[in-house]
Amino acid sequence: MTAQPFVLQILNALAALLLLLSFAMLAQRRVVTLVNLLALQGAVLCAATLLLAWRTGEAHLYFSAALTLCLKVAFLPWLLHRLIRRLGVYWDTDTLLDTTGTMLVGLLVVVFAFGLAQPISALASTATRSAVGIAVAVILLAFLTMITRRKAMSQVVGFLSMENGLFFGAMSATYGMPMIVELGVALDVLVAMLVLGVFFFQIREQFDSLDLEHLQSLKEDR
Repeated sequence: MTAQPFVLQILNALAALLLLLSFAMLAQRRVVTLVNLLALQGAVLCAATLLLAWRTGEAHLYFSAALTLCLKVAFLPWLLHRLIRRLGVYWDTDTLLDTTGTMLVGLLVVVFAFGLAQPISALASTATRSAVGIAVAVILLAFLTMITRRKAMSQVVGFLSMENGLFFGAMSATYGMPMIVELGVALDVLVAMLVLGVFFFQIREQFDSLDLEHLQSLKEDR
């Protein structure tokens, strides 16, 4: 067996692991575990980026892997764990669907994602174009995680997982985004997390809860 097919097999295995982690996040109700799964998803993304950088010789992918390690594996999970401890938000039991219903919808979403990504995979010229369907599935599963949760913290984790899927999709289809775009996205995510941290404390101070349904009380009476 040559080195090239073996590397592609590892990349496909990492892509499959990324999808399994998205399913685990979809079924998880404990917020602390949800953040840990997000950090693990970032670590898998970092490993896939490093492996792809070694295979293709694209130097900017090494920088992308380092940025992913620092931001998505270390800093953001640390920040989220700190917010969880400060706010005392450990569980997200109030969901729109039960676990079984959510997983069934998730399976349908994955089937739809692979069908949606098939034309994109056919147009892509990269060796990892087969992983585009997994990237779209990760994005849609993260979106499903966001819309089925009521707690703001869980929805933010879903948003960060969606960004992971977008990055993996760009890496699979075009061997990564331009460096200036990656830096801009990383800065946007960092600023968004800082703003959302302040937003969390404001919600908690006003409603003594992070359930976003309480925001409906701010609507003006008609």
